[in-house]
Amino acid sequence: MFSKVLASFGQGGAKVDAQLIDHSVRPGGPLRGQVMLVGGQVDQEVQGLGVTLLARVEQADVRGDVSLVDMPFQNINLASNAVVRAGQTLTVPFEVHLPWETPITTVLGKHLTGMAIGLQTALDLGGSLADPQDIDAVAIEPLPAQHRILDAFARLGFQFRAGALEKNKITGLDQQLPFYQEIRFSPSPAFAQAFVEVAVTFLAGSSGMQVVLDVQKKVRVGKGSGLGPQARPFIGAFPVDYARLGATNWEQQIEGWLREVARPRAIFD
Repeated sequence: MFSKVLASFGQGGAKVDAQLIDHSVRPGGPLRGQVMLVGGQVDQEVQGLGVTLLARVEQADVRGDVSLVDMPFQNINLASNAVVRAGQTLTVPFEVHLPWETPITTVLGKHLTGMAIGLQTALDLGGSLADPQDIDAVAIEPLPAQHRILDAFARLGFQFRAGALEKNKITGLDQQLPFYQEIRFSPSPAFAQAFVEVAVTFLAGSSGMQVVLDVQKKVRVGKGSGLGPQARPFIGAFPVDYARLGATNWEQQIEGWLREVARPRAIFD
C-alpha cells in the first residue's frame, strides 16, 4: 500500500492516509484509491480534502538555466465543509482519470530513470494545510502502441538512456498538457557514427497517437576550428492508429526514416 501520513496537527490533530488500489495504470485510464481520514482527540472542520497528480518537469528560465519543478496536471476535490469527529475514521474513495498524454514511468515494471509522477493528498483543517512534500509515486505503464514503438527501438539496437519531462509545447502538433515527455536513447551501432541521441515523444489520444522523433545528428566541423563535436536537431512526427498497430513493420519503418535523416543534408518529413 502507498500509505503516508501527510498531516498531524498537534496533540489532537487529525491524520490523513492515502492508499492506491491500482498499483500500475496506463494513460487514459483510471487511477483508483482511497483516503483514510482519522480524527484526532478533538472534532475538527475539514475545509478541503483532495488529491493531485504531480509531474517533475524541467523548466528553463530566461537565461536558459534548467530547474526541476513539481507541476500539477490533474486533481480532484474529495470533500469540503465537513467535520471529522474525535476518534472517527472516514474512508473516502477516489478515481482520477489520467490524461492520454500522461507520461509513462515504468516499462514491464522497470522504472524509467529520470521519471517522477506522484499523487499528493492535501488536507485543509481550518486553514492549516498538510506538508506538501510527502508524495506517493505512481507507476504508469505504456499503452500497447507505445510499448510496440519502444520495443521496435530496442530491437533496432537503441539503448535507453533516460527520461525527462520538458515544460514546453511542440510546434505544429495538438498537445494537451503544458509539458511533454522525452524518452532518450543512445544510438545503435548502425547509427553511432551519425547520431548523438534519439528522443521519442508520445502525444497519445483515445484512438491513436503522434510519435515525435527528435534526432541529434552529428555535424562535421572544419579542421582547425577548435570546436568540439557538434549536433544538429532533426525533428519529425508520424501517426500511429491503434486499430492498425499490427499492420505495420515498425522496425522497418523507423529504420527507414532514421536512415533518411542520417544521409548528408537529409530533410526529415
